[in-house]
Amino acid sequence: MTNACYGTVFKALSFGTVTLPRSLISPRNLKFPFKCSIRQIHMESNNKSDSRGALIVLEGLDRCGKTSQCSRLLSYLEELGHSVESWRFPDRSTGVGQMISSYLTQKSQLDDHAIHLLFSANRWEKRSLMESKLRSNTTLIVDRYSFSGVAFSSAKGLDLDWCKAPEAGLLAPDLVVYLDISPEKAAERGGYGGERYEQLEFQKKVALSYQMLRDDTWKVIDATLPVEDVEKQLRQTVLECIQICEKGKPISELW
Repeated sequence: MTNACYGTVFKALSFGTVTLPRSLISPRNLKFPFKCSIRQIHMESNNKSDSRGALIVLEGLDRCGKTSQCSRLLSYLEELGHSVESWRFPDRSTGVGQMISSYLTQKSQLDDHAIHLLFSANRWEKRSLMESKLRSNTTLIVDRYSFSGVAFSSAKGLDLDWCKAPEAGLLAPDLVVYLDISPEKAAERGGYGGERYEQLEFQKKVALSYQMLRDDTWKVIDATLPVEDVEKQLRQTVLECIQICEKGKPISELW
């Protein structure tokens, strides 16, 4: 045992005005198990320092219930004491976001390639802040992300690989939850048709694009179930994901 460790042990075995004789705590009287326990505490401390927040993304067709479930999930995690924020793309508060908003509300016209790149740029505007939040142990619940951008643009006829290219390097979600609903059922919900993309035939094409993007890592939930049932499934899946990220899961990037 080093002199530094010996001094630390001597202090630890001093109790108020009563101090054990040095002869009882000399290096030759200290057994291996004591040394091992110090190392274990050190390792646990390192693992804790790698803890981070989770990046949770909700995807699906328009009017599938994403926004409502994001709000419910935010309240639930806050009640449990988690540091959590709810984000939404496009973020219409930025300069790029305002251009997108004007397009979506049909106040302006843009080439399909141009609007796709604006959607991507809107996500890049938030990338650094997103990573900072995650590393500071804040979980992010995100309403739409890169998959929406690719699905909607490819539904217009743009090449799928071309649509994915600008998204490469953005942070990869730790969990993608797809709220599954048929375009016909979604069209029956209130407020449908208020924005450019909320057209039944187009949404059918978007649904096909999502099928090409989905893989086995996505969690698919039936969005036609009662709101409470969807929420219950979502809670369980998200909590499992957060626990994994708290254990130090590395941050990765898309594609």
